[in-house]
Amino acid sequence: MHISSLPSKYGIGTLGKEAYEFVDFLKDSGQSLWQILPLCPGGKGNSPYMSFSNFAGNSLFIDLTALVEKELLTQAEVAECDFGSEESRVDFEKVTAGREKLFHLAAERFFLSVPDDYESFCKENEFWLRDFALFMALKEKYGDVSWNEWGKPLKLRKEEALIKAERELSENVNRYKMEQYLFYSQWYALKKYANKNGIEIVGDIPIYVDYDSADVWSSPENFLLDEEYSPRVVAGCPPDAFSEDGQLWGNPVYNWEKMKGDGYTWWTQRLSHALKVCDRVRIDHFRGFESYYCIPLGEKTAKNGKWEKGPGSEFFAVMKKKFGSLPVIAEDLGMLTDDVRKMLKKTGLPGMKILEFAFDADDSSSYLPHNHIKNCVVYTGTHDNDTVIGWIDSLNQKDRAFVKRYLRLSAREGYNWGIIKSAMMSVADTVIVPMQDFLGLGSEGRMNVPGVAEGNWSWRMEKGAIDEKLCKKIKKITETYRRLPTEKKKRKS
Repeated sequence: MHISSLPSKYGIGTLGKEAYEFVDFLKDSGQSLWQILPLCPGGKGNSPYMSFSNFAGNSLFIDLTALVEKELLTQAEVAECDFGSEESRVDFEKVTAGREKLFHLAAERFFLSVPDDYESFCKENEFWLRDFALFMALKEKYGDVSWNEWGKPLKLRKEEALIKAERELSENVNRYKMEQYLFYSQWYALKKYANKNGIEIVGDIPIYVDYDSADVWSSPENFLLDEEYSPRVVAGCPPDAFSEDGQLWGNPVYNWEKMKGDGYTWWTQRLSHALKVCDRVRIDHFRGFESYYCIPLGEKTAKNGKWEKGPGSEFFAVMKKKFGSLPVIAEDLGMLTDDVRKMLKKTGLPGMKILEFAFDADDSSSYLPHNHIKNCVVYTGTHDNDTVIGWIDSLNQKDRAFVKRYLRLSAREGYNWGIIKSAMMSVADTVIVPMQDFLGLGSEGRMNVPGVAEGNWSWRMEKGAIDEKLCKKIKKITETYRRLPTEKKKRKS
């Protein structure tokens, strides 16, 4: 469950009281992992997978109550903002507008008495923070157009132009730095509390970054761009049984040859930051390290793309040498080849098994529980899937009958509980269940529909959805399948 999905009175989940209460719930229900989506700011369609920065935190998650307590805001100022009226959905437009107004007010007071650790925070994070803050201030100045439309001096990052922009936009640059300081101060306090209570945080790294991001603007040499800094090719997936046109993601692809030449410095910084922010991470689109699908810029579909070789297992060998170990989950879903499977095996990283993908009555899937292995992570579903209740409702009669027969599902107990139990009884070391499935929600609880631009990422858990009865039930199931943190075997949920 993502931070945004927590209940709160500010229109979106925050790093405040409800987040700490959720940690308490996880502990009391016998859990040991909390997986979240990327913490970075949402970009197109509010997606955390299309962000302006893969290092920055989402300022929408800053707890406003804490800012009132620090006298950076007043309760009256917060109360004046309209954060939306629907408890089970995020109104991103209203939440963003309200936060923007409040952060301007907070910045005026913040810089009158700067905290002692602010300068050290800025220095420690200078490798991304300076570029991000200036990037966002320039986005604001130029009406949110992409950085390649800011004029040649800024597009090419001429030093004189950067210095001039920092000076002219210093107020907004400083405000964006302040927001990151506040976000990370609150985040690390929450993470410390979670770890103290036996809960590890599982983060998420999108393999690609958005073209219109501080990441690409600040280090264009790491991406396959032309002399005008436009992408030569963009990322996506080829046509398949689910999409005759394929998927045209539009992200720039990496200049792997250049990255290999400098020892993968950018990726080292990215992983180092991610593993400081979280205890372990899932890397999205793992197969892209073996081969990546690229499409010429300007194509309307993904039909005319081609596969190119990625860095392969060598990349992970370099990362292991640098970090000692890699607490990473490989998102090995989608179109897999023998080469991808060999790479996964060579890295030793756990892959993913999705129960919602297992039940084709005419096929035998590796995702079926009897085909699982120990070194994997079993999910009932992910943020890109329907809830298990919504999924069962969408199946054809033959497949639905197979699911019920195989898992011995009972309508009386609730189909969601039968599927959760099946995940828990797997031989897999780790099981992760979306909160919506514990709550037994239907399709109204779905987080994302891939390929749909609007209306995603907005689900919120309503206040009071978690109670003692639910907590005890989850703990009992976890205990039954020997997955409590006190069990000797390394089986986690």
